[in-house]
Amino acid sequence: AADKIRLIPQDFFAELCEQIIQHLNHKIPGVNTAELCQRIQTSGVEINIGDLAKIANILSFLFSTAARSNLSAEELVTTLGSAGSTLPKHAVQVIRHVWDEQGKALAAPEDARNTATVGQFVDMKWKLGVAMSSDTCRSLKYPYVTVTLTVADPSGQITDRSFEMTIPQFKNFFRQFKEMASVLETV
Repeated sequence: AADKIRLIPQDFFAELCEQIIQHLNHKIPGVNTAELCQRIQTSGVEINIGDLAKIANILSFLFSTAARSNLSAEELVTTLGSAGSTLPKHAVQVIRHVWDEQGKALAAPEDARNTATVGQFVDMKWKLGVAMSSDTCRSLKYPYVTVTLTVADPSGQITDRSFEMTIPQFKNFFRQFKEMASVLETV
């Protein structure tokens, strides 16, 4: 991971660290590694989304562990150094700075232990389509609904999940949402 971190420009690495701290503080639903990866690649750095996601997971673990241990910025940097860390100097400086500036809010031990273990809903998009024909049927005229859910997994990685439903399936889906809404109104 240190080799991949070495490739990431300092400003992008700082942005990644800040987003992770914000996610751990429940201020944002997750870290959009796909968008950040694309911006890093546009700047001329060759890194793939899988490697960036691994780095984000490592940093998330680092910051949540530091919060659980209630470490100061200096203690965090000392711990990184004593663990035989091969992190580049710019990365250690960014980690120190971000933890010093934003880690205090995260350092409440009870909050660090109660981080979410399930994903979090971010957004939903839908569209109605009609299959007009296929190679085996000239006139289908088959309506369907495509739904794309954007979710943040527990580590903060934002992903899209898409699925299609027939109209009867969508009506059942809608009915279940109405049931949830009515139950929530009673709470």
